Amino acid sequence: MPRIEGKPLGKMIIFSIFWWLTGSPFVALIIILLLLYVLDLRFVRLLPDITKPYRRWRRLSLLKNQIRLNPHDTSAKLEAARLLMEKRQYADALSYLEGITTVMQDSPEYVCDKGICYLKLGRMEEGQQLIEQALKANPRVKYGEPYLRLAEAYSKQQQLEKALASLEELAMMNMSSCEVYFKLGDMYTELHQKEKAKQAYREAVEVYRGLPSYKRRQERRWALMAWIKSKL
Repeated sequence: MPRIEGKPLGKMIIFSIFWWLTGSPFVALIIILLLLYVLDLRFVRLLPDITKPYRRWRRLSLLKNQIRLNPHDTSAKLEAARLLMEKRQYADALSYLEGITTVMQDSPEYVCDKGICYLKLGRMEEGQQLIEQALKANPRVKYGEPYLRLAEAYSKQQQLEKALASLEELAMMNMSSCEVYFKLGDMYTELHQKEKAKQAYREAVEVYRGLPSYKRRQERRWALMAWIKSKL
């Protein structure tokens, strides 16, 4: 007789219970998928948070109202710009950033954000200058993200040597971000550097193992995806 595994049997029992309770296999399946999604958000974070766009939109609306009431609110403009960058609305983000240059020009994080917007808008020379300025003030600004953004921009323009140089600078940093190592691996993959890509994915997993428990929840998704790609 064929051997029945415990886990599939358990899943069938759970499905059967929900089917019996709801009277519909489709409703039962939807409930199970929702439960799996909630568990993923709580413990694994492999799936995207479908509520994030709404929360970001709501926060952005509040910030815009706040800025209308107080046009000199620097922190509100900076947060609004970063939310717009998440939405890839770089021109709108840049307009907020340029409005607080006088106050924030000495902040490496601010300078880096502005440089990234320039890069995304195709203003390579200006973007590169600002990012280099930010890195000179703080080589670890934004956990190595500036190097990734430079590499992406150079790659799109087929300047592969410059893209690889940016990645090499990033690889020499002692980072504690699984996300950065994962994205580093993806960039190496795009540039057909397969061994370096696998090494970056393995580094992401190693970094995750050394993180404190409170930090692991934030980085778990990146570490898991890196582990999967390192095995391909």
